[in-house]
Order: sequence, then C-alpha cells, then structure tokens
Amino acid sequence: MGKSRNARRGRAAAETVVADVDGGRAELVPDRDRPRARTLLIDGAPQSHVDLDDPAYLSFEYQRRIGHVIDLAAPPGRAVHAVHLGGGALTLARYVAATRPRSTQQVVERDAALVQLVRRELPLDPGARIRVRSTDARAGLAKVPDGWADLVVADVFAGARTPAHLTSTEFLDEVRRALAPGGVYTANLADGPPLAHLRGQIATAAARFAELALVADPAVLRGKRFGNAILVAADRPLPVAELTRRAASDAHSARVEHGRALTDFTGGAPPVTDAAAVDSPAPPESVFE
Repeated sequence: MGKSRNARRGRAAAETVVADVDGGRAELVPDRDRPRARTLLIDGAPQSHVDLDDPAYLSFEYQRRIGHVIDLAAPPGRAVHAVHLGGGALTLARYVAATRPRSTQQVVERDAALVQLVRRELPLDPGARIRVRSTDARAGLAKVPDGWADLVVADVFAGARTPAHLTSTEFLDEVRRALAPGGVYTANLADGPPLAHLRGQIATAAARFAELALVADPAVLRGKRFGNAILVAADRPLPVAELTRRAASDAHSARVEHGRALTDFTGGAPPVTDAAAVDSPAPPESVFE
C-alpha cells in the first residue's frame, strides 16, 4: 500500500500544473531530466526554471548571465542585501540564498496570484531570508531604505514587455537611492533589430552610473535577432575581465561590451525620461516556437 501511494504521488508530481494568474495563464511544466524541477510559462512564454533539489542550477542562459553578475558582486559566499524587481518563480532569489547563505532579500512581484502558485508548488527553503511583496516594482523599490541594497536585480516583464516606468532615468534614481555605496545594479533587457530600445537603455544607465557593461549573444548585439541583454551598472570598477571569461565559457557563449565600445554602441541615443518612456518592444512570435 505504501509503495502504491508513493507511486501515485510521483506521477502527480510529474504533471503540469496550470492556473490563471494576474498576468495570464501560468503553467509549471516538469523537467524530464530533473525530478523536482519545473519551468514556469506565462501564456506559453517561458519565464523561469527552478530545481528544488539544486537551486544554484540556472537553466535559462539569461539567468546564468545574471548569476555571473551575482557571483561577482561581492566576495564568494559573502551574504548580501538583495532586491529583486520581478519574481517569476523566484529563481534568482533562490540562487542568491544557495550561493550566499544568510543573505537578506526582498522580492517585488506584482502578480499576487503567481506568487501564491509558486509558493504552493515550489516552496521556498524555510531558512531563506526572502520577503516577497506583491506590488508594482517601482512602488516596491520606493519602500527599500536608502543605501540598503548591495544588489538590485531588475527582471520585470508584463506581457513579455518591460513596463515603460521601469526604463527611465527617474527609475534609476530610485535604484541608486536604494543601493549601498559600491552596490551593483543589473537588468534583463530584451530587444531586436534595430535595437533602439537597448541603445536607449544603455544611454539612460550611462546618465546615472559611472561604470557599465553589457552581456549578450553576439547575434543580438549585431541586430540579427531578438534576444536578451544583461546590463550591469555601478559607481565602481566592474570585474569586466572575469565577467568576460565566464560569459565566453558558458554553454551559450556571450560577449561583454564596456567602455568606449559600449558608448559607441548607443549611437548617440538620448537618455529616456518618464515623459518619453515606452514599454520595451514585444518579441516576435518566433522567439517562443
């Protein structure tokens, strides 16, 4: 009888969980190669991947690139104060908790129904110091105390687009206010040809931070296809050489641009203000095929 119940539980655990959340239709799809891993999809678009047995495992290439930034934001293993704007399945917050024990983290995820689904189906480690706020990312950021965060991670998408109010100099003023001296800001940006959004975002960050780097697939940087680019910004020198090494040695290698080459990449694009901000471009349907 006991074995039969265990078998039924095993089969149930391998089923896709579907639920309607504020952002659309959410699916938690089992990973065939990892028994306790799931991929989160919203309206068919992959959002996050979580392995409860190995929260330091990052399946998505853009999340691995952010993982490199997290690894290099402070000495290995040192606890940090981290703010995550956009939660998804809480993949990156779990990564910080696994790689930097005793870290204190705040996650701002507007979709309260999604948070409930993730907490129920992919529960957090009870010992992880992760607080989740269900509110708008910029409103949640405004509640972070001045100089509290060693790391701010922005990965916010609504309908596969970054909301306009999270793309401006005024938004980055809030990020800078929340960051501790020497703190690091990193953001997941998505764009395709002609890369007008990406160029504008780099110009916007350059107007507020002394040091920038951009990690992306070379084909994305050349405007050959739609994809993700990871922005890294700080008011201190960035570990560009080590970031470049890690990005190049990844299973899906990426290029790191910084300095004059990154400035030239903007092509003279002006910084984006609240008054002129628009949502990031929608990805083509082929991206999810």
